Amino acid sequence: MARVPNWQLGREMTYPYEAAFPERQFAFVFNINRCIACQSCTMACKSTWTFSKGQEHMWWANVETKPYGGYPMFWDMKILELLEQANPEGVGWSGKLSDDRKEPYGRFDGRTIFEAERMLTPDSARVLGYLPTDEEWNSPNIYEDNPVGERGKFFEWHKTGEQLPVHKTWFFYLARICNHCTYPACLAACPRKAIYKRPEDGIVLIDQEECRGYRKCVEACPYKKSMYRGNTRISEKCVACYPRIEGRDPESQGKPTETRCMAACIGQIRMQGLVKLNRDGTWAEDRYDPLYYLVHVAKVALPLYPQFGTAPNGYYIPPRWVPRDYLRQMFGPGVDQAIERYENPDRELVAVLQLFRRSKYIIYRYEMKEGPKVYEGTLRGRRVTLYNDTVIAYGKNGEELFRTTVEEPIHVRPAVHANSI
Repeated sequence: MARVPNWQLGREMTYPYEAAFPERQFAFVFNINRCIACQSCTMACKSTWTFSKGQEHMWWANVETKPYGGYPMFWDMKILELLEQANPEGVGWSGKLSDDRKEPYGRFDGRTIFEAERMLTPDSARVLGYLPTDEEWNSPNIYEDNPVGERGKFFEWHKTGEQLPVHKTWFFYLARICNHCTYPACLAACPRKAIYKRPEDGIVLIDQEECRGYRKCVEACPYKKSMYRGNTRISEKCVACYPRIEGRDPESQGKPTETRCMAACIGQIRMQGLVKLNRDGTWAEDRYDPLYYLVHVAKVALPLYPQFGTAPNGYYIPPRWVPRDYLRQMFGPGVDQAIERYENPDRELVAVLQLFRRSKYIIYRYEMKEGPKVYEGTLRGRRVTLYNDTVIAYGKNGEELFRTTVEEPIHVRPAVHANSI
């Protein structure tokens, strides 16, 4: 086992292979505060990639209702329980939040799924994991819209359960795709070495000719985004719509384009990019890349279950109405700071949030031009000032993709008819 750096954990960890990083890494940010579970992303992916025989259970993109939902059923509860058993002395974080890109969330003190693999699984296992049963793949929308109410009382909700800062009656939607991890568990576990990360963009793919369907990748992936296809006896997974990333899709017109699930998002919760990496796997300074800004400058976007150790490249802006202990378990110690900054955004963050889903093309850089003051007042006891700034998005070759303003224009239709719509 090699020792590799993991900036999300703030330390080195063990991994079956030596560290190797692409020049740019496929990554994305999802703003959970906006997700309405319309499933447009789910069906866009399904109708593009997994509509054939043997793929009926495959939902490479899905939206599940937390805390009860999950696909496969209870995937996160099960791997968290295994990780807890493998860490009898407990898991936790030490240190504090910082601007150091090598340990922005402090230091994770427990064992990862790579460091605890032989504690609970056979000696042949390289990664701590489990293989879901067939029944657990049956219900992609299990417990959809099921809220948490008063503890110990079924079907009884708090009368004031909707009040901020934390709702007492709550649920939220978690949109998921493959995280194309920096240290993929599926890759680590494959005995055939059929799984690889592309050196140009870090997208994780399965070589269909090399795969023999041992399902070690399904067992190892803590997010359960590698899936076994019974009629071909090989595994499949999200391919990050790589023809679109390369600009070879007919829709792309030669420009790097966001994935199908990203482009279909009605709620405008998604932003995808290709971030620059240093030789040690940390993100290279790229101040005006919107993903770099959201993760390392504004610090409102956090990795999903960083304690697993895979260094996922999917980041989430946490939902601001959910109990903080639940969110810290899911997104790590940066939750309180992320929600505080999202609830009280500065001028630049307000502008960058307007970039979500304004174009199907990948944004490589943004520029903000200051506009006039349009509002000043008090919100929840805080002074709020809003400016109608313009934010401009640029593509791979420096071409302008679009520009938009903080204030969306209002169009009043003339009432030509009494019931005019």
